[in-house]
Amino acid sequence: MSTPKNLFYTKDHEWAEIKDEEIIIGITDYAQSQLGDVIFIEFPEIGDRFETGDVFGEIEAVKTVSELYLPLSGTIIEINKDLENAPDNVNSDPYGKGWLIKIAPDDLVDRGNLLSSEEYQEIIN
Repeated sequence: MSTPKNLFYTKDHEWAEIKDEEIIIGITDYAQSQLGDVIFIEFPEIGDRFETGDVFGEIEAVKTVSELYLPLSGTIIEINKDLENAPDNVNSDPYGKGWLIKIAPDDLVDRGNLLSSEEYQEIIN
């Protein structure tokens, strides 16, 4: 399973790419492989604020529905609208076209709860 080294991970199988003023969030390659074919994603509203670990939406696959957890506290600033018509991008490109949301983080203090690529690999292997 692919786990890019420039990303951070959660035990709930979300990834976070920390940029200057925003954090891009999606689900991992491992998560999409366990879900199977993704057919629908329930997104939050732009402007909604969540705490670390809060459920911010759901991802529906052919055989199951799974909750999505926010890796860091923040406010939703963008959702990946392309996934409304092409949810399978989560399967084919989970770290690229398959990103889910972008947030403006409250702060990066709780970043210490995130896992490195190596730490996440230990969980899924």
